[in-house]
Amino acid sequence: MSLTLQVISAFLLDLILGDPRPYPHPVKIIAKLAIAFEILSRKLISNQKIAGIVTTLSIVLISYVGVYSIIYQLSTLHPFAGIAGSIFFIYSSLSIRSLFDESLPVYKFLKEAKLPEARKSLSNIVGRDTEKLDEGAIVRATVETVAESTVDGVISPLFFACIGGAPLAIAYKAISTMDSLFGYKNEKYFEFGWAPARLDDFANWLPARLAMPLMAAGASLCGLNGSRAWTISCRDGNKHPSPNAGIPEAAIAGALGIQLGGISFYSGVESRKPLLGEPLRRTEIPDITECHKIMFVSACLALTLFTGLLQLFAYF
Repeated sequence: MSLTLQVISAFLLDLILGDPRPYPHPVKIIAKLAIAFEILSRKLISNQKIAGIVTTLSIVLISYVGVYSIIYQLSTLHPFAGIAGSIFFIYSSLSIRSLFDESLPVYKFLKEAKLPEARKSLSNIVGRDTEKLDEGAIVRATVETVAESTVDGVISPLFFACIGGAPLAIAYKAISTMDSLFGYKNEKYFEFGWAPARLDDFANWLPARLAMPLMAAGASLCGLNGSRAWTISCRDGNKHPSPNAGIPEAAIAGALGIQLGGISFYSGVESRKPLLGEPLRRTEIPDITECHKIMFVSACLALTLFTGLLQLFAYF
């Protein structure tokens, strides 16, 4: 089976199954390994930035070589076993269905006017404080999270899977996982988390910019304002503190005609992010559903583009 068919199979599998909680997800294994390496490297290396670099490069290398080795060993048993292993790991790198499943409860609780439950569900998918958020702020946080995750949970893994198959897709997830674990600008991780944060920025740089036309086209196909999504993404995408997160958030803001960003609190500390988009109207509960639609359509467009290019290069 060609890599193209493997990626398509993994994509469909993710849409159908999502991330069942009982099975040992590779990302969970990578996270435990990264934490173990953090403890060891901090003990052995006094310079925390170097300790972070060593940990980051080690986990990425182990992830790549480990998956490559597993697939190779499975292939020696039976060619189909190797293909199945490759599909499994690519599927594990994608988060399309889980992104939808984890943000949907927020929407449902808001529809039922259950703000405490909506805040609690939101706290499972965002790092900001949610206890005092009103309805509009909950919607804004959910939309921002789905928009940003459309890149690092969907477009980026597809991009790397098409370039280097399952090993590179999982190596990317290792980078993303370590950024989530260590990429904080606090006293504990300011030095140690420098390497995973910078490597994550580098890995997502091109996929985030490919997301601009993909999400603008996705918005148009969903009956929203695709041209404004493109314009706002170009205008405001670079305002965000992250070199990549602002691009999909600005695209969604433009498509919906709302404004994202502003004041949030993290562990009681105020964080002011630049405003993205134009406040043509207030954020509303259905914005979450519209954001889901753009995410799904953009994912399908990314799959079509990347596998199409893969086939084109294979032909030549």
